[in-house]
Amino acid sequence: MVDAPTRYSDADLAEFKQIILNKINRAQADLELIKSAYMNDGNNGTDDTSPTFKAFEEGSESMSKEANSQLAIRQEKFIRDLKNALFRVENKTYGVCRMTGKLISKERLKIVPHATMSIEAKNLQR
Repeated sequence: MVDAPTRYSDADLAEFKQIILNKINRAQADLELIKSAYMNDGNNGTDDTSPTFKAFEEGSESMSKEANSQLAIRQEKFIRDLKNALFRVENKTYGVCRMTGKLISKERLKIVPHATMSIEAKNLQR
């Protein structure tokens, strides 16, 4: 019986590193869009200074800003998780399930590159 590998090869880690870096770049670009949407950075209009009696629209705008703020917080957490995954790549511990110690499948890591648990371990948590 052949022992299961305890870590991914350097070539696999290099591939995962590229996937993670690409995701970080996209996530940071998305974060900038989200932040500009709720901070009104790109808007030089007079919407916020002109008197208006449309309370419903103002409430809707406030809710939209709150939703964008929550999206930004989630996006920042996603970026942090990706950067942690990058750290694990550098330490050559990337892709090892923190519960079982087994390798997380490549397919899962390509879809969820910041995963720290295998599907098996996730199912045991339920």
